[in-house]
Amino acid sequence: MITVRAPGKLFIAGEYAVVEAGNPSVLVAVDRFVRVDLTPSVGKGSIHSEQYGRQPLVWYRDARGIVLDHDMRPVDYILSSIEAVEQYVSEQGITPRFYDLAVSSELDDVSGRKFGLGSSAAVTVATIGVLNTFYELKLSRRERYKLAMLATIAVSPHASGGDLAASTFGGWIAYSAPDREHALSLREAHGVSGALHRDWDGFSVRQLTPPSGLQLIVGWTGEPASTSRLVDDLRDRRWLEEIRYSNFLAQSRHHVETLIDALDDDNSAGVKNAIRGARRTLSQLDLAAKLGIETPALARLSDTAESIGAAAKSSGAGGGDCGVVFAEIDADISGLLREWERSDIRHLALAVHPSEGGLDER
Repeated sequence: MITVRAPGKLFIAGEYAVVEAGNPSVLVAVDRFVRVDLTPSVGKGSIHSEQYGRQPLVWYRDARGIVLDHDMRPVDYILSSIEAVEQYVSEQGITPRFYDLAVSSELDDVSGRKFGLGSSAAVTVATIGVLNTFYELKLSRRERYKLAMLATIAVSPHASGGDLAASTFGGWIAYSAPDREHALSLREAHGVSGALHRDWDGFSVRQLTPPSGLQLIVGWTGEPASTSRLVDDLRDRRWLEEIRYSNFLAQSRHHVETLIDALDDDNSAGVKNAIRGARRTLSQLDLAAKLGIETPALARLSDTAESIGAAAKSSGAGGGDCGVVFAEIDADISGLLREWERSDIRHLALAVHPSEGGLDER
């Protein structure tokens, strides 16, 4: 049996703006994981995952590609990942084989509610990783990210891929998304193999140094949110063409670049100021687009943190899920946690999952 785990993620800054190709963001990988186990099989394969219920999905191949028994085909990141790898394997002249996949996740609570830590991205990255090992493809991390991105945008065309990058590279990263249409056009013109080995417009990723003087504290509001729905809602607004959207992108870029500079300089005050600026920018977007990014619970999470001198904001698309807090390393946070408990905000004991070495260039 082959086992691969992929970590979840938290957005630190740059949400919504990162959907536009080339716009910067900052994310971290966290120490909760999705695990995919692969067992070789013969004649057919299966996928065991709680999201499909108790019975596994059985798959096989025919002239159409990957086919599910009983023609039950959900729109799914695991299947899209399998199809992307299968295309790559075929292009490399490798004989495809069958296998069973079993998926388990630490990215939700005991009742199955998701924490907003990027479970779809983590399962995509873990599936790509376990098939990379199974087929002995020796893909670099950049190539695995690109393969995961191709699989993801086949399901969710507007996905930024920041969560994929965090799960793939680990640690703290600065990330900007590729032009997804350009990436898809490369796949169509040159196949998966050709797309992996060409430059992608807008894409960049680099490791960042964590702030030595600050602790990262994560709160979960217990309110699930749909990132894809919120992003699609934003893109459906006519005002995307207006000057205020351009202003939002410029302000987001300013605060993210300020945050990156502060992290590079290990400037704790600069990090907190940038986080506060990013929160204000999202608040202005929320006021204009009426998306409900900062819910009352997320506002309480952030405001109680500010009362002890920390900086805080929602993480990711908002509308529920998590908020992030940056407090001095020696700050007494016991009062903050008590206030959260009174407000039904759950402290998630998360740490940053470190990068496993430098970013390769292949």
